Amino acid sequence: MIQFENLSIRRGENILFDDASCQIHPGQKVGLTGANGCGKSSLFAVLRNELVIDKGDVRIPRDCVMAHVAQEAPADKRPAIEHVLDGDTEWRELDGKIQDSDHPRFLKYQSRYEEIDGYSARSRAAQLMSGLGFKSADIDKPAEVFSGGWRVRLSVAKALMCRSDLLLLDEPTNHLDLDAVLWLERWLKHYTGTLILIAHDRDFLDQLTTHTLHIEHQKAQLYKGNYSAFERIRAEQLANLKSQFDKQQREIAHMQDFVRRFRAKATKATQAQSRLKALEKMELIAPAHVDSPFSFSIPKPEKNPSPLLSLHEASVGYGDTNIVEGIEFSMTPGDRVGLIGPNGAGKSTVIKLLAGELKLNQGNYHSSKEINIGYFAQHQIEQLQMDHSPMEHMQILDKECNGGTATENQLRRYIGSFGFSGNKATSKVAPFSGGEKSRLALALICYQRPNLLLLDEPTNHLDLEMRQALAVALQDYEGAVVLVSHDRHLLRVNSDKLILVANGRATEFQGSVDDYPKWLAEHNKGGAPSDVADKQQGSQPQNTASAKKEQKRIDAERRKELQPLTNKIKRAERVMEKVGAERSGIESQLADTELYSGENKNKLKKLLTDQAYLQKELDQAEADWLQATEAHEELSESLKASE
Repeated sequence: MIQFENLSIRRGENILFDDASCQIHPGQKVGLTGANGCGKSSLFAVLRNELVIDKGDVRIPRDCVMAHVAQEAPADKRPAIEHVLDGDTEWRELDGKIQDSDHPRFLKYQSRYEEIDGYSARSRAAQLMSGLGFKSADIDKPAEVFSGGWRVRLSVAKALMCRSDLLLLDEPTNHLDLDAVLWLERWLKHYTGTLILIAHDRDFLDQLTTHTLHIEHQKAQLYKGNYSAFERIRAEQLANLKSQFDKQQREIAHMQDFVRRFRAKATKATQAQSRLKALEKMELIAPAHVDSPFSFSIPKPEKNPSPLLSLHEASVGYGDTNIVEGIEFSMTPGDRVGLIGPNGAGKSTVIKLLAGELKLNQGNYHSSKEINIGYFAQHQIEQLQMDHSPMEHMQILDKECNGGTATENQLRRYIGSFGFSGNKATSKVAPFSGGEKSRLALALICYQRPNLLLLDEPTNHLDLEMRQALAVALQDYEGAVVLVSHDRHLLRVNSDKLILVANGRATEFQGSVDDYPKWLAEHNKGGAPSDVADKQQGSQPQNTASAKKEQKRIDAERRKELQPLTNKIKRAERVMEKVGAERSGIESQLADTELYSGENKNKLKKLLTDQAYLQKELDQAEADWLQATEAHEELSESLKASE
């Protein structure tokens, strides 16, 4: 059991906790929530013994093995998988010790190594990396070749590799796409230790947590139930305050009015009905967020032409290589489109095409002369002027857009609705957190009054309150939205149509956001759910002669890729057969009781060492076989689907 007793912590002049107490029992999965800067990460630092407390006591079982995601992501020449294996410190230590078969404690080390399933450690590490989106070819690449986001994924895999009793995860989904989020969610559901999780994804929290530890007013209060259960309790608590109750009623009325309008126009399509249910849930959520520091609206577009843009038989990629082909797509004012699909399938590529950052390889792209695109992607954050303040950014932008006609008070009110008020509005951007920079970039985009918003993972680094404010603001926005997000709640409430980007195509997905995990699971097995697949086939556009010719060319290239995979499978099978036979021979010798007499000690050591190396070789061959087989099946199914 973890106990916080009368805990008090200061960070500079700020009091984070004042006489806070609570208990977390073994096996509980706890969501740690609260406003930015309230002390969530500091509480993790206390648990890791990295922060001195001012008063009180923190009690953790002495034998507790703790794992967390390191702040410093790996960036050296060691293979990526070696960093993941470092997460199991006992395995790493034993793996070195069993290399010396003459060590007097060799047999003890060997026994413990087998007890912790040491011979399958590399295979387990590879599976963790695969689940988090790494390809089989990435496993042995140097860590330094990966981008910052992928190095963070390595750190997450390293934390999961640890056979821990307590797992601390601080915003683990920030650098993950939807596929990886769904995989991590499944993995954590089966985690048997105690989990304390800081996350800003309400679906992720709801699926995993049994309790919510909320930090507010320098206190930490533990609530039973997931995040949605906590919201209901908090709404009731706020309703007891007269000022907040009145604000709640206005917010509820606003959401009810929007839901009524949407219900009147909603079709019977699965996704439209899914969005309607999500909006009805937002009515219940709204009262729990009335004291949020964020409450903004997206200015009405100056012009809203129809259609905004259209694509016909469009193909896009990099150089001569097409990533997505045969795109049929159009956008009109008020459209809400969510892009979903497996990792690396081309969702961001499609958004870059819509934004004009990539040119067509084939097909037609038509956009209105009056189109005004607001494009949010992570590189927009890098374009902020680090030595300028939010107000200076606004003044420069207002001069470009409106000739500098807005008053300082008008700009302060606007930027304040995004959480930049007081000194924050005039502070330099450089030391801002990732979430603050994302909020500022979003504020600047919205101020330009776009009629088409392209949002590529806009919620990275945004906390729950800002995500809720964004979801509400998008409801009243009169322009069109194309959204890529790993936040399923945001996808639900802002998607009337889902476009599935997969297998080199972009087609309408006939299910809802909640159907996608099922589709993805079947896709990863090499198939597609029959109930969704049938509908998907019905939505495919008719192939022209040129499209068929192009498809044949692509299929021929894919068939060429099958042969190396077939050869790899056969090589792995030969190794497994050879090594398996050698291991069986050693096991037969080890079954001889005379081998364990003192005079046969050296022979026993040699046999055990040979057995260990053979097991390691067999595990690697099995991992190679599994990876090649999965890749072969996926490629084969892709070829079948196109025939």
